Amino acid sequence: MKILVYGAGAIGGYLGAILSAAGEDVTLVARGAQYEAMASRGIILEGPKSGRPKPIPVRAVRPGEEKPPYDLVFVTLKAHQLASAAEHVRALGGKDTMFVFPQNGLPWWYFDGIESRYKGTRLKTLDPDGVLSRTFAAPNLVCGIAFKPSDLLAPAHIRLADSDADSLTVGELDNSMTQRLHDIAKITTAAGWTGKPVPDIRKGKWTKLLSNAVWNTMGAITQSSATEAARFAPTAKLAVALTREVISLADAVGCTLEVDAEALVATSAKRVPLPSSTLQDVRGGRTLELDAIINSLLEVGQLTGVATPNLEVIAACVNLLNQRINVDGVAIKPVKRA
Repeated sequence: MKILVYGAGAIGGYLGAILSAAGEDVTLVARGAQYEAMASRGIILEGPKSGRPKPIPVRAVRPGEEKPPYDLVFVTLKAHQLASAAEHVRALGGKDTMFVFPQNGLPWWYFDGIESRYKGTRLKTLDPDGVLSRTFAAPNLVCGIAFKPSDLLAPAHIRLADSDADSLTVGELDNSMTQRLHDIAKITTAAGWTGKPVPDIRKGKWTKLLSNAVWNTMGAITQSSATEAARFAPTAKLAVALTREVISLADAVGCTLEVDAEALVATSAKRVPLPSSTLQDVRGGRTLELDAIINSLLEVGQLTGVATPNLEVIAACVNLLNQRINVDGVAIKPVKRA
């Protein structure tokens, strides 16, 4: 199978590296320093279980240098980068190409494929012009969720926090369990990242949002990891309130999450303290992935009539931070004291 990883940052770089090491025919697409480092010396994986003793050689190209068609495309861009790249990415596949989208947050296809009172509703925060819906037809779309905390220490140098929950979860838009889900899972599992086909990908999306909507946003504002925020009593209390609002939103669209908010926050206090992808973007002065992980939740609240006062406050703060990054060129980095 001819595989492409489009957007080889921390998650995409990790996936492309392990697939390359496993002998798969895989190409990674990246830009700038990330591309240069991958092309010149390969990818360094650092972690207690996922780490490798030497850099992994990979086939790296820049956008426009791909050699389509590919059979399987992992689109590992951030959610807010999808629309601008959609037509180019779709052209890299053929009629039967599988496009796997493992982005954080709610996906643009959320109300498609299954019966519900909101069927056909397009969340404008996620696909305002309908570009994604028009470009990627349902038969080519594979829904995904990446459970693999990671960060870029330097170009093509990826640090991984290994845990028993690590997985690449895949599902179908209509919740059917197809052979292609098992095929994708088999490929990633053989390479070292457990693949999990599931019959309800939406529940998995909400489950991860219990972390992303809370810790990514709070961490971006406070310059903290989930571990640090969960260990500080005032922010732990706020995290419980935010978590309860996310649970209520999920329930309003037919997804019951049987979790205890206080227990979930307490568990976060025991994590390895890695910066979230959103905090990494704050420190790098990059646009934040907010529409998928929080702004769309406010839209769901408006759609369903569920009150989201705490999410609205956090969203206001983190969206202003995003504006400062984009308009004023702000990048907030740790101070190195002598």
